[in-house]
Amino acid sequence: MGKFSGFAVTLRHMFRKPVTTQYPKEVREKPVRFHGRHVLNRYPDGMEKCIGCELCAAVCPAKCIYVRGKDNPPGNPVSPGERYGYVYEINLLRCIFCGLCVEACPTTAITMSNMFEFSVTDRNQAIFTKEHLLVGEDGKPNRKLGVEADVTADALEEAGGWMRATAPGGNANFKEEVLWSPEAGVGTRLPEGVADNHPRDIGADTRSPEGRVEQ
Repeated sequence: MGKFSGFAVTLRHMFRKPVTTQYPKEVREKPVRFHGRHVLNRYPDGMEKCIGCELCAAVCPAKCIYVRGKDNPPGNPVSPGERYGYVYEINLLRCIFCGLCVEACPTTAITMSNMFEFSVTDRNQAIFTKEHLLVGEDGKPNRKLGVEADVTADALEEAGGWMRATAPGGNANFKEEVLWSPEAGVGTRLPEGVADNHPRDIGADTRSPEGRVEQ
């Protein structure tokens, strides 16, 4: 009977409904906190949020982010800070989409969208520069034509809810509180609700009305 045990597995699953998604005719619904393609945001007045601090590059475990800051022109500043991101590149072939860059950013300049469908025929096409990552003055993300699928164009404008479930720094004690600045073309994104009895809520500290953590 031992030599027929493998056939038993085959027969057991032969008449069951297949679970394979017939892509691209069937598109599987993405989780709310999906980690997709990165986007560099602007403030409502059009100024860039990135201040060229390079914290995202420092925290990246895959070393796929390259940032170089530059002093703001006195007469025409690019960002509200003293510096701005003059060079910003992400090598998506090396990126592991962990989201640590989003948590490290002090100005919520970089966020992750729900876009994940893109393909390249040359390795250099996978290096997204500031030209491709930075949203326009109207707040709409730029698409790298020829790389990203047309079917998921709208997913670029869907910021991942995982970042908005807590503070940008990932502190679960500040759930459902807006602790980030508004964005061009979007305004203030509403925080994502966190379900009751979520594992992160167990043992969490209470908060005062002002938002300060009380032990």
